[in-house]
Amino acid sequence: MFANRNKPEAGITLIANNCELTGDVHFSDQLMVNGVVSGNIYAREGTKAVVTVSEKGSVNGDIRVPSVIVNGKVTGDIYSDRHVELAAKAEVKGNVYYNLIEMVRGSRVDGNFVHIDAASEAKQETCTPSREETPRIEEAEEDAASVAEPSVSAFHTRVG
Repeated sequence: MFANRNKPEAGITLIANNCELTGDVHFSDQLMVNGVVSGNIYAREGTKAVVTVSEKGSVNGDIRVPSVIVNGKVTGDIYSDRHVELAAKAEVKGNVYYNLIEMVRGSRVDGNFVHIDAASEAKQETCTPSREETPRIEEAEEDAASVAEPSVSAFHTRVG
């Protein structure tokens, strides 16, 4: 009858199309970006967070979330230890570090694809940094490169 007041409820955070957010975003459930985020997006450690960048959405910074769905623009690297979906209108200018990736006809990536092993220790540092430590791109790339024999594809691609 009464909800447990100690347990926070899951929720969706919306950055609306008339909103521009400057700075890093830390969240734990679902984040829907319909507007503009100028900063990095981080999932809280130990969550099954999902970020969705809609067709009208734009992110100028890195995304470090277990599951990522992009149908808008991302200028920065994407780090995902679970699933990356690049929908038909996705435009990514940066590297994509992924465990499982899905690309739909029409999606575009200008950067490298780096497969990371979900069971590796390096994925914890590349996908879920603590709030106190803001990782540098070079450190994350070194961590991803240290994963046991990652497959790297460096090219500009457009599916479709």
